[in-house]
Amino acid sequence: MFTDIHGVEVGNWSDRKAATGCTVVLFPDGTVASGEIRGGAPATRDFALLNPSRLVERIDAVVLSGGSAYGLAACEGVMSFLEDSGRGFPTSAGKVPIVIGMSLFDLNEGDPSKRPGMQEGRIAAESASGSKTEVGLIGAGTGATVSKWRGREQSRPGGLGAASCRSGDLIVAALIAVNASGDIDDGSVGQSIEEGTFEFPEIIPFENTTIGVVVTNARLTKSDCFLTSQSAHDGYAKALFPAHTQGDGDAVVVAATGTVEASLSTVRLLATVAVEKAIRSVGGTS
Repeated sequence: MFTDIHGVEVGNWSDRKAATGCTVVLFPDGTVASGEIRGGAPATRDFALLNPSRLVERIDAVVLSGGSAYGLAACEGVMSFLEDSGRGFPTSAGKVPIVIGMSLFDLNEGDPSKRPGMQEGRIAAESASGSKTEVGLIGAGTGATVSKWRGREQSRPGGLGAASCRSGDLIVAALIAVNASGDIDDGSVGQSIEEGTFEFPEIIPFENTTIGVVVTNARLTKSDCFLTSQSAHDGYAKALFPAHTQGDGDAVVVAATGTVEASLSTVRLLATVAVEKAIRSVGGTS
């Protein structure tokens, strides 16, 4: 599963009644990362530093949260936890933890006044472990739904999905919070479009978003991670219809712990498959 890679830990905080939560992924020292946003309505924190042209190459954690932009406050709790652990980018004033945040819109699923914040982010970080990854309606996936483009009355539960792929010692794993405006597609949507029987719904702007993390034990550069994030988005496009709409803030981070030599092409292919499998596991179509 996702935590099969040595040193990677996952923790969750969930509020089932409020239908929201957050998921924290902690990485071992030296983890290189990049990422890409393809949706039109993202809610992120410090995502710009993942650009290969930016100075910082290594990250300490990624936070996936509900609560729309409010939920980015959960990153502060993870920052506090990492500061107490002595983790972060070295500066003349001390270490500054590098925490990337991505949030999805779940405010209309439960109590919109209750969102993940600093305390909840810290709780999730403190609970993180390298044991079996919990999936389903938990953490950032607690209030996630899909198929909202068909109208809220037609929406179905989304959730947190995970999958991994292997090639020898190489592992590529994905953890995705699926909250798409579109469907988790088993191929029937495309078929109905070809047959001329599909009725196009109107996409609800800004109230969606699928976010996730791909992690590998491959030794990659920051630019390699960026290219792999593009392949991860291919997994979004294969499993969701439609993906990357103006009403979705679809984003993904790719992190590499660097313990195994591997072909970039192989890593990219496995990333596409792992993301597709993780998303389909939520919809039961894997």
